[in-house]
Amino acid sequence: MSKVAVIYWSQTGNTQQMAQAIADGVTQAGAECDLMEVSAVTPQQALEYEKLALGCPAMGAEVLEESEFEPFFTQLEGQLGGRKVALFGSYGWGDGQWMRDWVERTQNAGANLVEEEGLMVNEAPDADDLEACKKLGAALATY
Repeated sequence: MSKVAVIYWSQTGNTQQMAQAIADGVTQAGAECDLMEVSAVTPQQALEYEKLALGCPAMGAEVLEESEFEPFFTQLEGQLGGRKVALFGSYGWGDGQWMRDWVERTQNAGANLVEEEGLMVNEAPDADDLEACKKLGAALATY
């Protein structure tokens, strides 16, 4: 059985809702899952998991959150080679450039992305968005 970590940062709760739905999808698919805010885990602890779902909303000029999530991901990034990863987050403006940049960084690190474009939700997730999150969690669990 694989063990999955769902690690996220959320300001308004939108990305947190996505994280919970992804974790639900992981467990419904039969895998073990730990759901954690990024402030509660170190990059070294994250690497103890076989699979990672990483969530962060778009901030500022479409970048990852800069005080907690970006430093965490920067430390983790160089150690993602061969690891199975899913990326997700919410946004309220722009066209998703933050996710495209994040996907590129993750691919350049050698990670195997479950969803090659990442999963983005505009503003608060609705029922269809949460179902897509559950499907992403199930796909990661069985990937």
